[in-house]
Amino acid sequence: MLFKNITILNEDLNARQNMFVGTAGDHIDYIGEAMPMEPSIYGEIYEGKGKLLMAGFVNSHAHSPMTLMRGYGENLALQDWLGSKIFPFEAKLRDEDVYNGTLLAMAESLRFGIVSTTDMYYFSEAMIRAIIESGTKNNLSRSITNFTGADLWSMEGALEMKTLFEKYHGAEQGRIRVDMSLHAEYTSDPGTAKALADYTRSIGANMHVHVSETRFEHEACKDKYGLTPTRYFAEQGIFDTRTTAAHCVWIEGEDFDILKEKGVTVACNPISNLKLASGVCNVPELLKRDVNVAIGTDSVASNNSLNFIEEIKTFALVSKMYYGDPTAVTPLEALRAATLGGAIGQGRNDCGKLAVGYKADLIVLDIDQPHMNPVHNILNNIVYSASGSDVVLTMVDGRVLYKDGGYATIDIERAIFEVEKSTNRILSEL
Repeated sequence: MLFKNITILNEDLNARQNMFVGTAGDHIDYIGEAMPMEPSIYGEIYEGKGKLLMAGFVNSHAHSPMTLMRGYGENLALQDWLGSKIFPFEAKLRDEDVYNGTLLAMAESLRFGIVSTTDMYYFSEAMIRAIIESGTKNNLSRSITNFTGADLWSMEGALEMKTLFEKYHGAEQGRIRVDMSLHAEYTSDPGTAKALADYTRSIGANMHVHVSETRFEHEACKDKYGLTPTRYFAEQGIFDTRTTAAHCVWIEGEDFDILKEKGVTVACNPISNLKLASGVCNVPELLKRDVNVAIGTDSVASNNSLNFIEEIKTFALVSKMYYGDPTAVTPLEALRAATLGGAIGQGRNDCGKLAVGYKADLIVLDIDQPHMNPVHNILNNIVYSASGSDVVLTMVDGRVLYKDGGYATIDIERAIFEVEKSTNRILSEL
């Protein structure tokens, strides 16, 4: 595709107007101020007047099948929410339910400009089937919990995780990556953590883990081990490979230095953390320490949507209020976290930028709207003024998957119908 006369955010997130961008195969082949010499090689020409082209968003922490639980458990603290609503519902899930929930999540993701997701759940093959069909990218992990102290490799979940990696890691021309995942400190034991860390390091995989999401979790770990969860994970070797640490709301003291030293990506989930009253991640301090920061939605059950522009705005605003500093997080920092920060966390070194040679994971925003004018600074408008509905095109690996309300790979009416069917069946069994 050749984007013509379009405003872009280039690789440094600087705006340039009336540009031409050509995609060839799965990558960006041309960026210039003039029409390329042979425009026909790029196929369809997209008129870009009144539009903005930028790198697509990366959702750095999600539980995609939980679209089935949107609006189901509300106005509850995290532990009550999990125990009284989420866990009983999840106990009734079947493969087809997880497939249906994941497909709907991928449709919603594309609608809101998310090109890639870092996911943590189970029923992994059902998830992968939906992800592959959708055409999106995903770093998928089969989360490991261990409440009994059993040997890691005696557990069905660990064997599923191992098989998943061997079968699907790097599938679909690299769109699918399989990470390892320890669910959290409080849902496992040191032996499990160390064994999983050793295995992850031996195969060169990424790690995905919940860290200090709630004050209760954080303080309980200190009481149990005399260590913060961050120090605990570091001592077990969890951070010895590329790691995405979700939440990090209650990290303190040396935790910041450990995350920097180990090259951990912190996936901040502002809306979920606010909704469950878990707290506010200290993003300003992470940025000050040069820790890679990304943005996640967490599950739709605790968000309650995948509206990523809404997430970016909240990410930018909440630190300003919480830390009493209007300069705490800038629009540039917010957009970097939403794009390149997420790609770095996933280990996708050729993604997250609008630059020649990078993957053509691109989105188009309609900026010819009343709420997007006037334009004193387009980054300010995107972060503070834009709406998720402004996304009019989403492209992954050079393939347009969503455009002007239409999906190239998903029968959206059927996807919604099947989710309703799954949800109704589960509710009838509870």
